[in-house]
Amino acid sequence: MELTYAIVASLAFMAILFTQSGLDKVFDFNGNMEWLKGHFGSSPLASVVKPMVVLLTLMELASGLFSIVAVVYVLGEMENAKCVANIAFGLCSASFLALFFGQRMAKDYAGAASLPSYFIIPLIGFVLLYLLG
Repeated sequence: MELTYAIVASLAFMAILFTQSGLDKVFDFNGNMEWLKGHFGSSPLASVVKPMVVLLTLMELASGLFSIVAVVYVLGEMENAKCVANIAFGLCSASFLALFFGQRMAKDYAGAASLPSYFIIPLIGFVLLYLLG
């Protein structure tokens, strides 16, 4: 039972983080675009900022929404809860990797350095799911 609570806590954290971040990009798309154009201005990604932001927004929203669904599945002890949680953790991991790649390409090493602490959370979730059996 304790593993279930830890899995739910990990999923809830990811749900909050990615849903808020994705919705922020939706509701303030122009503001995010302006900042990111400057952020990536001298990087090899400068010419693809808009499609990159759209893709990242979709990834973050999918990560957040799947995490919310996974919380419901795990707490409700529904069939396929482990599968749904694995998908959620996988989407979250992919989103963090995309963010990390972007920070490194923009040579924002301080920003990139902050991401591994977040990236550990879905990795722990994968381990907890494995231990849950």
